[in-house]
Amino acid sequence: MKLILREDVENLGKGGELVDVKPGYGRNFLLPRGLAVLANPKNVRELEHQKAIATAKAAKMKASAQAVAKRLAETPITLSRKVGEQDKLYGSVTAMDVAEALAARGLQIDRRAIDLAEPIKTTGDFEVPVKLHSEVVGKVKVKVEAEAA
Repeated sequence: MKLILREDVENLGKGGELVDVKPGYGRNFLLPRGLAVLANPKNVRELEHQKAIATAKAAKMKASAQAVAKRLAETPITLSRKVGEQDKLYGSVTAMDVAEALAARGLQIDRRAIDLAEPIKTTGDFEVPVKLHSEVVGKVKVKVEAEAA
């Protein structure tokens, strides 16, 4: 029995996939619970249409992420912090600080997208990766300098 899954089903497939299952499993489990629909020509056409829409949307999202990555590369940010001995910062520069600095420059980036392995605790130049899309990682140059006393 050929079915189109509406949702992810463990050990069977992901939503939107065309699967072949035993008739009893399809009739008694998948169809009554609304986890799948019969794979008739109408439903298969609709599945293909939905896949085409999803592919176009994914391509559009990737293109916009690449545009943002390009803007990130062109937008270096400078942060001033109080420093102690050996150019160590009092406190640290976190992903939240980088996100706020980018927001001040007109780039709204979620702080969770900023992939800072650990907070920056010294002065200097750093390249911070920003995950914009599953396939696109932008880099922003962050310069941490001593605050003028």
